[in-house]
Amino acid sequence: MVHALHEARRVLRPNGLLIDLRPAAVHRRVGVMQAERYRRLAVMRETFDDDRAADRAVREVEREGLFKAERRALFECNRTMDTLDEFQEWLVDFVKRGKQLSHEWLVGRVKRALDVTGDKTRVVVSGPVVLRVLKKQKGNVRLKDEGGRMN
Repeated sequence: MVHALHEARRVLRPNGLLIDLRPAAVHRRVGVMQAERYRRLAVMRETFDDDRAADRAVREVEREGLFKAERRALFECNRTMDTLDEFQEWLVDFVKRGKQLSHEWLVGRVKRALDVTGDKTRVVVSGPVVLRVLKKQKGNVRLKDEGGRMN
């Protein structure tokens, strides 16, 4: 991941900006919305290994002086799905892509809530997103040697 940031820096023009937009390492909340009333059903059980590795990579290139954090914002992102099938499709893809644990228990909980609330109820998955703006810094790139020391 650090290598990818080095490559991004290489192709940026002087003082160029790199946008880092990723979900925050916070468990997403799942609920149902009916007639503008929201009811939380559960909190997902996610692993954040990749997210933490990405955060470490950004901190490392900042310490190396390659980028400087210009701005950081945190905002809520809501995914709204109209049907249980749409939610299940999203969840299967989410579990597969992120190498997450199965959330079949969550599908059952959402299904029961939809059975009770009826038509026009939507499934809402909420979680914060982090937006970072990193500015390319002047100077030569200092790379680590095989022993982890800076050259």
